Formats: sequence, C-alpha cells, structure tokens
Amino acid sequence: MRRWTRRAVAAGMSLGLAACQGQTKGGAPLPAGEAAASPVSRKLAQYTPVRLTADVASLSEKERRMIPLLIQAAQAMDTVFWRQAYAPRDSLLGTIADSATRRYLVLNYGPWDRLDGNQPFVPGIGQRPPGAEFYPRDMSKEEFETAAAKSGSAGQALRSLYTMVRRDSGGGLITVPYHQVFAEATARAAGKLREAATLAEDAGLRRYLGLRAKALETDDYQASDMAWLDMKNNTVDVVIGPIETYDDELFGYKAAHEAYVLIKDKKWSARLARYASLLPGLQRGLPVPAAYKREVPGSDSDLNAYDAVYYTGQANAGSKTIAINLPNDEQVQLKKGTRRLQLKNAMRAKFDKILVPIADQLIAEDQREHIEFDSFFANVMFHEVAHGLGVKNIINGRGTVREALKEQAGALEEGKADILGLYMITRLQQQGELEQVNLDDNYVTFLAGIFRSIRFGASSAHGRANAAQFSFFEERGAFARDSSTGRYRVDFPKMRSAVDALAEQILRFQGDGDHAGVSRFMGERARLSPRLQQDLERLGTRGIPVDIVFEQGVDVLGLER
Repeated sequence: MRRWTRRAVAAGMSLGLAACQGQTKGGAPLPAGEAAASPVSRKLAQYTPVRLTADVASLSEKERRMIPLLIQAAQAMDTVFWRQAYAPRDSLLGTIADSATRRYLVLNYGPWDRLDGNQPFVPGIGQRPPGAEFYPRDMSKEEFETAAAKSGSAGQALRSLYTMVRRDSGGGLITVPYHQVFAEATARAAGKLREAATLAEDAGLRRYLGLRAKALETDDYQASDMAWLDMKNNTVDVVIGPIETYDDELFGYKAAHEAYVLIKDKKWSARLARYASLLPGLQRGLPVPAAYKREVPGSDSDLNAYDAVYYTGQANAGSKTIAINLPNDEQVQLKKGTRRLQLKNAMRAKFDKILVPIADQLIAEDQREHIEFDSFFANVMFHEVAHGLGVKNIINGRGTVREALKEQAGALEEGKADILGLYMITRLQQQGELEQVNLDDNYVTFLAGIFRSIRFGASSAHGRANAAQFSFFEERGAFARDSSTGRYRVDFPKMRSAVDALAEQILRFQGDGDHAGVSRFMGERARLSPRLQQDLERLGTRGIPVDIVFEQGVDVLGLER
C-alpha cells in the first residue's frame, strides 16, 4: 500500500467538500442563520456535508447510462426502509413546521436520534419501539416466542429475515413476506435493475442484475448472492435489498432495505487482491482452541476498492458506512466466501474531516505522527476481512451464531471484526506480508478510530462495540490518559496483549452462542464513563463533526437523468 501523510489529499479522490445547498438525500445542514435559530441546530451540526462524486468520465457510454437507472432502483429501497423504520412518516412531517427538525427527521429516517441512543427529538413522540416497524408495537418477546414454538414452520416464518410480523383478525401473530408488503416499491426497483441489465457490457453484472431483480420479487436471495460473488470484471456495481439487521433491536432477526451504487477503482482493487488468499492461514492461527476455528473461510473471497456515488435506506440512516462485507448468508459465506468493499471516497472524507481533528484533541502530541490514512484504510479493510473469520455456527451444532446471540449479535460481530482486523495486521506484519507497515501507526490510528466510532451512540452496533473495546483496553492498560492534558497515549506491548485477549473472549462468546454472557459483557462494557463522556463532549465544543451527510445523485455526478 502506498503511504499517505495524515493531511494529504489522495490523487483521484475528488470529494468536493463544499457546503450543501438545500436538502439532500438523507438530510442536510440548514443555510447559515436558519440553523442557528433552531433547537435542533446543534444536532444538525454533528454532520458535515460531503459531495459524493467519482470519476464518471472514465466509464463507457453504457455504464454512464446505467448509473441513473441504478440510482432509481436504490431510491425504491428508501421508500421501503421508511416503512420499516417509521411508517407514519408523511403524517408526522405534516405536523412539523420547523425546517431543522424536518431535516433531522429525514436524516434519521424517523423522530429518534441515531447518534443519541435513539432518544426522541420530536416532542411527545415517545421512545422508539425496539422492534421498529417489523413487529406489532404491543407485542412482547414472550408472545413472540410462544407463537414461534407452536411449530417448526411457524418459528421459521416468524424468525425469517424477510417477513413482517403482524396480527390477524383474532389478534394472533402472523407473517407477511417482504415482497408482498412492499410489492410496489420492489417491483419498481426490479424493473430498473432489469433495464440496467440491458446496458451491462459485463456478462457477470448482467446476470447478477437479473437475478437480484428476481430476488426482490421473491425474497430468495441466495442465487443472486452467488452471482454477485462470481462477477469479477465489472466496473459499475450495486448492492441492493434487505441486508443488515441492526434496526431490529428486539431480536436482530429482520433485515432492513438499503442500497449502494458504486464504481470500482480497479487499480486500487488490484493492490488489495492478494490479501483474500491469506484467509485460511489466518483462520488457523486464531488464538482459540480448534473447535472455535474449525470452519474454513470460502476461497472465493475478494477485496475491492470503490467510490460510492449513492446511498439509500439503512445504509444512509444516521452514521454512514465506509466499508462493506457481504453477503451475510452463512451458507454462501462458507461455500464461496464474501466480498469486502472499501468505499474510499467516503473513507477519505471521514479521515480528513473527523479522524484527524479528533486525534489533534485526544491523542498525545508525541504520538500524533502515527495518525495515517494508510493505517486507517488498513484497519477498516482488515475489519471487513475479519468478518469472515471465526465460526458462523455455534460449536454444539445447534444453529447459527446470529440466531443464538439474537439482538446482541450485531454489536459483538462488529467488535470481533475490529479486534481481529488489528490482530491480523499484527500477524501479517510479523510474517513479512506487510513489510512497509509500522504497527505503531495502526495502533494509534485504531485508538483515534475508537473515539470516532463511540460517538455514533448506543443505538449503533459500531458505537456499542467500540465503547466495549475502550473499556476492555483501558482495564488492560493498553493506553493511558494524561490528566493534565486530557490526551491519550498507547502502550504498544499492552495493546498487543489486550488485542489477543479480547479476540479470544469474543470468539468464545460466538462459538458458544453465549447470549447471557454477551449480554452481561455488553451491559458492563458498552457504557461511557463520566470522564470519557467529558472528553467526547470536548470534541463537540471544538466543532468536530460526528459523521458525514451526502449531497448525492445524478446532478452531483454530472450525468443526464
């Protein structure tokens, strides 16, 4: 990997960080003066605008024509996700006169602040239902489990990733498949994917788009997941459908709709390709007994770098993703592996606009030289690689880790990926695979990244995972805080040992399917101490944003509609 100085602007990564004008997809800051008068202005100020651009001039004429069609398909996922996150959107918007509150509601896809533990910011709205709109709001966990226990088929339907749980005329629980509940929006998306497929010059992309369109209409995603992993030479890409389960905080069963429209950077991707081949050896070296690493990662996994040009749905709600590891289907992962997508333009924006300013405030002055974009990129990249390590099925053979850990699965999996990513960088450097890497850079940048991600809040799986890591590392002496400056310094040997210890703990939790143990661990660890809370608040008073909000679309890209 090529080295970057911490403030350098990477060649070819045009971000156009001009302030947004008016409302953009997912919300945007208010014009100057208007925001200052709004009670929600401080919340809006947590986000800094980024123009989501890419080099479309290098695309073929047909590829440029595909992009608007894929964006239209992605916009249909926005329609679906609103119904999953907060169904009475229009009626609520009609009651709100304050433009700042309206914009913040759009940014959060509902009246609950995703950076503040889903606390309501609209007066009188009440607390967010933990099951969002996936389940009846008056349904208890006990009622659900009783209904699921009636038969195997009932339990399978109720726990399905792709069903909404509703009540029948007698008040009992029933399920309705996504493709029926959201038929109009999914048909619209499927039509645009098929139209885009007629323009696809790459046979693999053409096949994937057709299969993904069918999947949206049937809720059967395995064939399209396989096709997505098979295609290797496409430049334009789209990730679309019900994918992540973060918004289901009741059980973690229900996948929410989202989409990304992407353009591959083939030169960067070529640099990353060789790391995927190292997965089997990394799996064998994990610091746990054999039972916890007996699964063999799929050999078809690959790493690619992209410029993202459009986000919608769950991906666009609150804090924004900068890397993707998909598909989530455990059977597909074991058979073919996964694809790791590094969204380098969004990643670069977060490094320059957020991570570097955080380091200036919270990292000891003599260690700030270790804050490097290459290290940030590597930490994020190997985080995604690490999702493929460990086990997907608990070691007693009674189901998947995701099913066993329920609502705790998401945060623990993100914590695993963080820690194993750093563990892998360490091992690969020691093995001579990353000869140019200075591990001290990765560790200090990792600590600054913890501060960045904790600010996503308790409603974010990444925020909870990083809060737990901070507590664990602090207890192990992996870093120390200077009371006179309020800044932190990494103890490198203790950080290495703490990484190994936490990796073992998380892998055992997953392999054992220990829901009670994980709940206890997260309950104790994923809380902020008063001192840490004060340090994080200091970042806000310095005007350092928590995350980014996009100005995006065909107009930003300079494409014809």
